[in-house]
Amino acid sequence: MLELVLADAGAWPIELYDVDELDPSLPCLGAAFVGSTMLLGERLPGDAPFARLVEAAERWLGHDVPVVCSLEGGGLNGLTPFLFAGTRTIVDADLTGRAVPGLDQMSLLVDGVPGVIAACDTGAGGVMLVQTDRPPDIERVIRAATIQAGGTGGTVFAGFTVGDLLEHSIIGNAARALELGAAFDAAAAAPLPELADAIGGRLLGQGRIGAVDPDARDAHVTAVQFRGAEGQVHRLIVRSETLAFMTDGRLEASAPSIIVVLDAVSRDILEATELTMARNVAVIELPAPAWWTGRPERTRHVAPSAYGLAGLDEVP
Repeated sequence: MLELVLADAGAWPIELYDVDELDPSLPCLGAAFVGSTMLLGERLPGDAPFARLVEAAERWLGHDVPVVCSLEGGGLNGLTPFLFAGTRTIVDADLTGRAVPGLDQMSLLVDGVPGVIAACDTGAGGVMLVQTDRPPDIERVIRAATIQAGGTGGTVFAGFTVGDLLEHSIIGNAARALELGAAFDAAAAAPLPELADAIGGRLLGQGRIGAVDPDARDAHVTAVQFRGAEGQVHRLIVRSETLAFMTDGRLEASAPSIIVVLDAVSRDILEATELTMARNVAVIELPAPAWWTGRPERTRHVAPSAYGLAGLDEVP
């Protein structure tokens, strides 16, 4: 959807600035779609989905916010900042560096940056704004408002500066995504080990899915099982993203590493909902953004234990 919108934008070429190219005192905001992306395909968000939210944030702060960064570098939200091209300066910084399900997992909140606010849709043109020192409140309150809005909507974070991004964000994520995309396209038809090597990853396993089992304790968690070429039993632990990969009961990779699942035949990159019976898949591990692994207190916000999954945090 966003590819179609951006392809028709009159702002191309879009200039992307490094954090150190901008005045660190400049106010910044981040924007993302929250809730069900499938609903966005049924109910298009309009030509200015964040305008009311930005207006509310600027009114609360008492000043304009001229710079925009990425809120979430995974899925369609990796493209969301470019909707602001032509009206705001876009800086190459991201608050997650990967896909995450919770708004309290934004890097600014993980590091406890003071003064951060969030605004979201409530439906029927309504806007809600939250300011709190307790990050889980932002996740819970905005999630409730998004449900009231019909299951999907926009969210804007503000109250921080470009200078805050230097320490409290994943810098250069869009440039990294462009490098990955170019390398993937160039090697997409190559044998899977070569493809994994071309994108700086590690091939974990390949095979046909033979079981997709929901977790009895958590309906959001699924175990996807397939056999390797030499009879190994591979298992993916999946939520809204893939959190862990095991072989014969041995943990091989886990979040915050980025575990990518491909259709082994078409080389399509698969979402969690596309991991279905009899599909031939390949799994590649990409390194986690260094920001998440630099401090233990950061890692614990994205490790499998953050989702209530015990015993999957540390690869032996």
